[in-house]
Amino acid sequence: MARRRGEKLDITPSILLKAYACGIFPMAENADDPTIFWIDPTERGILPLDGFHLSRSLAKTIRRERFEVRFDTAFPAVVDGCAEPAPGRQQTWINADIRALYLALYELGHAHSVETWRDGQLVGGLYGVSLGAAFFGESMFSRETDASKVALAFLVERLRRGGYRLLDTQFITSHLQNFGAVEISRAEYHVLLDRALAEPATFQPCGGGSAASVLQLFSQTS
Repeated sequence: MARRRGEKLDITPSILLKAYACGIFPMAENADDPTIFWIDPTERGILPLDGFHLSRSLAKTIRRERFEVRFDTAFPAVVDGCAEPAPGRQQTWINADIRALYLALYELGHAHSVETWRDGQLVGGLYGVSLGAAFFGESMFSRETDASKVALAFLVERLRRGGYRLLDTQFITSHLQNFGAVEISRAEYHVLLDRALAEPATFQPCGGGSAASVLQLFSQTS
């Protein structure tokens, strides 16, 4: 992974979008660190949209509609949820400047959240950046079993129905590998990124968003 020197930079939403278009993204060492690092991984994680693996147990959870899934109704709360300490992650890379930047992208329509709710409470979700037909997954969180997994399945369904071509996961974890995520070289990633940026896509509802539509889509490609 290539990491450029941390600086206190005056980054605007426009600069951030240009960075994504160049294949780089920002992080901070922790929430209290005012500096930002630009990350340019030599190996990049992606989740092929036509290769998403929906396990039987997760399909059962979706079928039972244990969670209510919403889009873009609580974006700031999802970012804050992703910044919470979690098992294996006691510190967050989301500092105040990064949080403000993604909230600005959300207001501009370039960032989206997928939220899982239970009994009126936000219990999990994820957020990311949309540019052309590329979606850059940033982070996810879960306060209940399967809450973030359900959000990821609904995200993939939304992206596929909306004409997206690339779901960037930045890095690979064993958790993401279970869903079909793979690691590719920086050069391979840029080929996919350039193709995706040249095509249009929409995150708006396209006949999907329900448990039935998610299960139907994946049953057609399983």
